[in-house]
Order: sequence, then C-alpha cells, then structure tokens
Amino acid sequence: MKKIILTVLLATVLIGCKKEAEKTNEDISTTDSTDIQDTAQPEAANVSLKSVSTQQTADFLQKKNDTLYVTNFFATWCGPCVKEIPHFKKKIEELKDQPVKITFVSLDQKEIWNTEVPRFTMQQGIQNYTVLLDGQLLDGNFFTSNFKQWTGNAIPFTFMRRGDKTDETLGMISEEQLNEKISSLLK
Repeated sequence: MKKIILTVLLATVLIGCKKEAEKTNEDISTTDSTDIQDTAQPEAANVSLKSVSTQQTADFLQKKNDTLYVTNFFATWCGPCVKEIPHFKKKIEELKDQPVKITFVSLDQKEIWNTEVPRFTMQQGIQNYTVLLDGQLLDGNFFTSNFKQWTGNAIPFTFMRRGDKTDETLGMISEEQLNEKISSLLK
C-alpha cells in the first residue's frame, strides 16, 4: 500500500513539474521575442566557429612543449559548464602575455553549431577560444588514448598539459582550483 501511495505521489509531483515547466515556456514564448531574435541572429551569424575532428583534437591534446594548454570540454546546456566559464575568462585575461592557451571544446549537437553555439559563445565572450567537436564521434579509444580519468561520461571536463605534466578535472572546477592547477603547471 505504501508503494502505491508513494508512486501516486511521485507521479503527481512529476506531472506538476512538467505542467509548471510548460507554463513557464508558454509565458516566455508569449513575450515579444521578435526584437530579441532579430538582434541576436546577425551577431551569431557573424561568429564562425571552427570544427575539429577527433584526430585533430587528439593531436592538440598531445602537444608537448613549454606552453600550458588548458582545454575545457563543455556544452551550452550544461549548468556547471556555464558556471565555470568566468573563471577561465579571468585566466585568459590574466595570462595573456604568458605561454598559456585556453581552449573551449563544445560537445553540443551538430544541429546547433551554426545557431545556438555561436550565440552562446558571443554572450559568454569566448567565441575566439571555442572549437566544435562532434561528441557522437568520440569512442572509448579516444578517451583511453588521451586521458587517465575521463571516459566521456560527464562534463565539464578540463585537461591541462605542459610538456609531460598533465592534470585532469572531472566536473566543475572552482576558481581556486583553476588558479592552483595553472600555477602548479607553470612552475
């Protein structure tokens, strides 16, 4: 009997959440979004993001020289990914005169590569540091060949390399962690 009551209660909550989400979406869509779309579209159309293959990505991840390569794998729909972007932007500005290259790799679906992703990167101010990678092409070999920790099961993921030294962070990275890891690899 408890299972039945619990199941009914859970179903009611889920249906209520769905209806609330639909109501919110309806409220958003009833606002006059024509002006917003008209101004956002040309900006997004002016942003041309480079797409990279899995091989190009692997080659980039394996670069071993005196430059610190910080590569952040993200998606526009990923909340933790969005939250950590300001930390990376701050480091880009702080380290602009040092041998540090910060790259964002969007794993978003190809269907939104020319619309939502450019718009998002413009809003975030990372369009000059972002490349597109078709996440559907990533297989187990890609992950085992390039990473110790990441199997592709979650994002965000940050990979850092300077010479033979590497560091991996699975999940959201705090500003403090980012600062510490970059400082450690620059020593």
